[in-house]
Amino acid sequence: MSSNPTRRDFLRTSAIAGAGLLVSRPTSAAKKKSVLLFTKSSGFEHQVIKVVNGQPSIVESAIRPMAEKYNFDLTASKDGRIFDSKEFLDYSALVFFTTGDLTTEGGDKNPAMSAAGKQAFLDAIHDGKLGFVGIHAATDTFHTQPDTPDLSSRYVAYGEKSDPYIRLIGGEFIIHGQQKDPRLQTTNVIIDDPKFPGLEGVTSPVSLMDEWYSMKDFAPDLHVICTLDTSTMSGNAYKRAPYPVVWARMHGSGKVFYTAIGDRTENWQNQFHLNLLAGGIRWAIGDARASVPPNLKTAAPGYAEIPPKYPPPEK
Repeated sequence: MSSNPTRRDFLRTSAIAGAGLLVSRPTSAAKKKSVLLFTKSSGFEHQVIKVVNGQPSIVESAIRPMAEKYNFDLTASKDGRIFDSKEFLDYSALVFFTTGDLTTEGGDKNPAMSAAGKQAFLDAIHDGKLGFVGIHAATDTFHTQPDTPDLSSRYVAYGEKSDPYIRLIGGEFIIHGQQKDPRLQTTNVIIDDPKFPGLEGVTSPVSLMDEWYSMKDFAPDLHVICTLDTSTMSGNAYKRAPYPVVWARMHGSGKVFYTAIGDRTENWQNQFHLNLLAGGIRWAIGDARASVPPNLKTAAPGYAEIPPKYPPPEK
């Protein structure tokens, strides 16, 4: 008999170890593709992924109807130990809304991903064993080290020397609006690929308010789906040319999708965001088709610009 735990054993023991860490997936007579929504926050924990009084988070509550509509199974977890079990390969895709170095317990105190678990996850995506979907703070995860407290290191483009996770997801968060510069801004999201699943019938641009990440180290093979119109935005974080905020790429044989949208509670009721995310999940699990050739240099020719540094707050 194998000494490895089954998924059922894993879910049962994890539930005993910490209430609210895992939400077991419903059973079904029909075989469905399965998706893991992973929301551990080793850094800042966003309101939309908090589990309060045992109730599903806002993000989980928004994705579950997608699972029903598109016939995939959903499990939600904040427990990094799942990546130490080969059973996580039974999933068709992973959806990350995470922050910080997930190999540390960090801010939310939920069990960390081990270094071996991180490598297993990276290898599984690269080998095409499952797809990957990143939401908003997924680019604020596994920053290239050293990640200095004054954030100055985030203004350096590391390219191929970036953390392997950053190279997988295709970009890294630098900063968003700070203090007097608006953290939340309404701007235009430019649709660069109207044929991507979930964008049927959408007219570009789409006006949307969110907490917009300014990012760097975009993978050269990105297929840009949406760019951010920075021309009307205020603050040092956005003193740059339009840059990608939604994209897809192939990481080895694995499908990777990312959307920077998702900080604001109200956007989890916004049909543009929800339809686009559903399209990304469906593509990642192989239930929707899309052509994702590299187009970074044509869709966002100023993608490599690094914004001016924001001065640190006075002590």
